[in-house]
Amino acid sequence: MTRSDMPRGQVLLDRRAFLSMAGAAWAVSLSPAAAAVLSRTDAVFASAFRAQDGSYGIATVSEEGEVIDRHALPDRAHGLAHSAITGHTVAFARRPGTFAMVLDTAGRSEPVVITASEGRHFFGHGCFSADGRLLYATENDFAGNRGMVGIYDGTDGFRRVGEFPTFGIGPHDMTLSSDGRHLAVANGGIETHPDFGRTKLNLDHMDPSLVLIETATGRLVERHVMPEHLRQLSTRHVDIDDKGRIWFACQYEGPRNARPPVAGVFAPGEDIRFLDLPEEATAALANYVGAIAVHRREGLVGLASPKGGAVVTVDAKTGAFVRLDKLADAAGIAPANRQGFAVSSYDGRFAERIAPIAWDQHIVRTRPL
Repeated sequence: MTRSDMPRGQVLLDRRAFLSMAGAAWAVSLSPAAAAVLSRTDAVFASAFRAQDGSYGIATVSEEGEVIDRHALPDRAHGLAHSAITGHTVAFARRPGTFAMVLDTAGRSEPVVITASEGRHFFGHGCFSADGRLLYATENDFAGNRGMVGIYDGTDGFRRVGEFPTFGIGPHDMTLSSDGRHLAVANGGIETHPDFGRTKLNLDHMDPSLVLIETATGRLVERHVMPEHLRQLSTRHVDIDDKGRIWFACQYEGPRNARPPVAGVFAPGEDIRFLDLPEEATAALANYVGAIAVHRREGLVGLASPKGGAVVTVDAKTGAFVRLDKLADAAGIAPANRQGFAVSSYDGRFAERIAPIAWDQHIVRTRPL
């Protein structure tokens, strides 16, 4: 199943009814079979999915590809955030969605549904503060055509407590620095408005950027724009290595026959540097990196492309090409306990198993290395 084959589907529950009942009626519990799967795996991941009946949800899955549990969502989700401190996992609605579902993977509390405030919608990504108390979400101030970071208090039912700008438009993914002082945000540079669905409104004058923002104040620390000849290179996903360098992945909105670099790295205070990949690897990524992950223990960076059906691995220290693996509809990627990365696909493949669901774009590790 390709990305274009994943239609919105028919939501099985009325949206308002779902949101009103979610906090009261959905408890995290495991069947004996699921508990057995959990007991024999060393790594657990979470991902959004679409079921065969067209409904949507979030599932946890073992490193061996066995589904542990599933929870319904009112619509399609995209990226996820996880706090190892609190055990909370959040699934964010796909742009221009207005909900996020918070699950307590420790089973101590019922799920919480966050609804975007008026004039805002989610961009499908977010992350937790270092202590797990605050949740940050990329959002669109669509009237003002500017990206925002929404701030939610995890100690108070994930109540919205503030926001600050991303200093760009179309923010997508973001991640937290190891010391918790900065957010690295990928401003995709693409103007959108919910009145026009997912239509990209400014492909002829995009303004992609990568920014570092101080979490305590919302102050802009530094901003990197794409070179003029790469202004149609939308910065989309980010991760941070053990040296504090920010790795980024892009999607190219220019001519299909062009082969620009679609991933790179920069250290705070330094210029961005694009990866110099072999021609075969660049072609395999098909101008579209859908997800990126840093494997800190093994010093690797993984790039997954659903359009190219490929996973490219590079050395995190040097940026040198390591390997190219073919995987149709490669979607999410995250560090695995075994060598390399765990990768999901749109056709339900995870590790050596295929589940009767379509995994969505991203996976997040909920049991740490």
